[in-house]
Amino acid sequence: MFTWTKRILQIAVLFLFYYIGEAIQAYFSLVIPGSIIGMLLFFLLLTAQVIKIDWVEEGIDFIIKDMPIFFVPVTVGIIQYFDFFYGKGIIMIPSIILSTIFVIAIAGLLTQFTLKNGDNRNE
Repeated sequence: MFTWTKRILQIAVLFLFYYIGEAIQAYFSLVIPGSIIGMLLFFLLLTAQVIKIDWVEEGIDFIIKDMPIFFVPVTVGIIQYFDFFYGKGIIMIPSIILSTIFVIAIAGLLTQFTLKNGDNRNE
């Protein structure tokens, strides 16, 4: 029972950062979504080691394990508004290909950078 309580508290910490980001976005009337602001704030605190990864690791692993379920509503939405996308494939296909290449390249570069810097810290 303790592990589930721990996971729930860790996920609650993640939601807290979401709500903090939403509050910052609403207070300053920013264009950036509050969820992104909360994620960046969480990332900065993790990087600065104000928050230890051990404090949230199990909750994050639990959420990531079930992440594909979160994409079901997006897929249903695309099917529901298929007529909007119909006939725009010639524009969307290159956009999808380029954005996918961009995401893969950035993720690869960040992973390499993180692995190189992570090895230097342990020495």
